[in-house]
Amino acid sequence: MQTKQNTYTLVWFTTNLRIQDNTVLTKALQLKNPVIAIYCFDPRHYESTTFGFKKTEKYRARFTIESVQDLKKQLATLNIPLFTFHNTPEIAIPKLCETHSITDICLQKEFTSEELQVIQNVKSKVSKHTNFHELYDQFLFHPDDVFIHLNEIPKVFTNFRKVLEKNCSVNNMLKATKQVAFQIENNTTIPNLNRLGFLEFETHPHSAFPFSGGETAAQNRLNTYIFESKKIGFYKKTRNGLLGTDYSSKFSPWLANGCLSARQIYWAIKNFEKSEFKNQSTYWLIFELIWRDFFKFIALQHGNAIFKVDGINQQSYQWKSNPDAIKKWCAGETSEQFVNANMIELNKTGWMSNRGRQNVASYFAKTLELDWRIGAAYFESFLIDYDVHSNYGNWLYVAGVGNDPRNRTFNVKLQAQRYDEHGKFQKRWIQNTLFE
Repeated sequence: MQTKQNTYTLVWFTTNLRIQDNTVLTKALQLKNPVIAIYCFDPRHYESTTFGFKKTEKYRARFTIESVQDLKKQLATLNIPLFTFHNTPEIAIPKLCETHSITDICLQKEFTSEELQVIQNVKSKVSKHTNFHELYDQFLFHPDDVFIHLNEIPKVFTNFRKVLEKNCSVNNMLKATKQVAFQIENNTTIPNLNRLGFLEFETHPHSAFPFSGGETAAQNRLNTYIFESKKIGFYKKTRNGLLGTDYSSKFSPWLANGCLSARQIYWAIKNFEKSEFKNQSTYWLIFELIWRDFFKFIALQHGNAIFKVDGINQQSYQWKSNPDAIKKWCAGETSEQFVNANMIELNKTGWMSNRGRQNVASYFAKTLELDWRIGAAYFESFLIDYDVHSNYGNWLYVAGVGNDPRNRTFNVKLQAQRYDEHGKFQKRWIQNTLFE
């Protein structure tokens, strides 16, 4: 046991809740002082927004709690204590800095307004001698390896993808090292659902995402989906499915919370292609990871415009805010059963398929002509895999104020016939709900 040090390095965890392939944690362990860590359950994340929905509903709240619980266990294997607070970072971090003489803070580099404001607030409240190390850790392709200037980022996805695939490579994964154990008092606890304002609940028996949060569960799913079941080999054919756990990879909730990195998925697929086989499906999951990067780069490029009603292309529409129509869409009580089934699934499980999301969003923004930001806020509240860049990027895209040059409207009836030909999905959620 080493003697107590006078100063420490702090890792501020946010949406990077893992120890392996974590740029921020690796950086912290390279600095001279012992490392401690913090995660804040920010009360603001569990309050209602201006649109009337909780910013984070019970599904994402429970997934976050599970992810932090697992992070604490994983960090313990590296002799890193995790301090957890049900408080804002602006209050918790300066107090911890003062108590434990923190000289360096390592954190994920952010580029959206709320996150940037919190970081700025924390910086203003700690000693000016504290060093902040902000590192990009949410991308498949590191921003520094892609475009020198933000205005070089192509607006159309296909052009973006071609540039990346031709000119860029994915960095290797990082391995966290164990530090020498030391003694430090840590009486903090991880809040339960009740503390965050929710009742405990059971996972719905028909949930397409019955999995737990955390790096351990993420690694299990990665291994099962790619190497054990080899379902990755059929991904392109099944990804538009609606029922069950295996029509898609289901990696997105762990990706959104950083329990799994995009690089880990990429290199797992590359290893599978070497040892098993390579086909359109194995490529297609990488293709989807590039889509995820695309929305992050668009957020990096356009800043607050991704949250504005006219979007990134300043396209003006006469959006409505009909409370009755909004309420019916949220509850799954519209005139379209396919929309209803998807919304009921979301309300009861915190999950919706990619095909469902496109249809209900198009119906909200294009058919009902409702302010797309209200729909985006509802998704933010309920989706377990909410990710600020993908959520708002996709809603911009569907609403015709983003990156889709075609500005399409989904024909919901035709989509239902094509993807739910025998109505199994609609029966599952609509009929079951009638008898619950």
